[in-house]
Amino acid sequence: MTQPRSDVRHAYISGTGFFVPEKVVTNDDLAAIMDTSDEWIQERTGIQTRRFAADGEGTTDLAIPAVEEALKSASLTVDDIDLIIFATCTPDHYLPGSGCLLQDRMGFREIGALDIRVQCSGFVYGLSIADQYIKTGVYRNILLIGAEAQSSGLDLSDEGRDVSVIFGDGAGAAIISATEEDRGILSTHLHSEGKYARELWVESPSTRNNPTISTADLEAGRHRLKMNGREVFRHAVARFPEAIVEALQANNLNMDDITLVIPHQANLRISQMVANRLGGPNDLIYSNIQKYGNTTAASIPIAMAEAISEGRIQSGDYVVLVAFGSGFTWASALIKW
Repeated sequence: MTQPRSDVRHAYISGTGFFVPEKVVTNDDLAAIMDTSDEWIQERTGIQTRRFAADGEGTTDLAIPAVEEALKSASLTVDDIDLIIFATCTPDHYLPGSGCLLQDRMGFREIGALDIRVQCSGFVYGLSIADQYIKTGVYRNILLIGAEAQSSGLDLSDEGRDVSVIFGDGAGAAIISATEEDRGILSTHLHSEGKYARELWVESPSTRNNPTISTADLEAGRHRLKMNGREVFRHAVARFPEAIVEALQANNLNMDDITLVIPHQANLRISQMVANRLGGPNDLIYSNIQKYGNTTAASIPIAMAEAISEGRIQSGDYVVLVAFGSGFTWASALIKW
């Protein structure tokens, strides 16, 4: 293991990248195969299109071009990376982790590859892990990925429409690097409340069962994502602003100091309600769910990479990342760019 360095003080995002599959699925496309409509979907979620992976295209396949873009953005190569953190709830296989598959396919050194499964909060949780390794001097450059290939697990029928219209596929990546400059990740804040686990979950496969998944499970749809939309919405509109305020208070800042809030892209209505609760303009909250749907762990790094490319984030800006999702988990991070 790399020996600690006493001169390392801050962790900053030195490069970003993202990738979404070529296949665009419109609301009208979904309306052709289930009882829904473009108006119904947009009114409830704000989503207009999403991307679906091609047949045979898995989570690591989506992650690779995002990582390539992030490395290029940071002016680094695979040889510069000390650790891989891969956030996903749709890994290529039950085991091994997608981080190991990425390490092999992209030719990284024999470095650690850590998969984390915190669903929609995965990227911010991963950022917290990277921050600690950098600040303690263990590593200098860490690759953090959020990637999901969710479409193959969606129930594209009338029975599954309330969930399946929301989700899409994609990948985002960031390089977290060491710096002695006064910039980078100021703080991260992580939370969970497992008593609500069944409000947003996939029941099977389960190690409680033998076999872990059965024909009865498949016929009952227990391998499909189930969501209590009303309960998730109710908690999300409370936890998002709580986590943002927590990050601000920890750093003696207020909303007037913040250039941009990049939330997990769960629902456009949630983002708008959060902006109202915080008393800020709607454009303070970055939204791209209209184009990509909910890409779970990938949504924040995709949005962050797009915001940077659009010039929405400049050197010296304060940016808040915030997430809420299955678990329930929620988290925030405050970054000085």
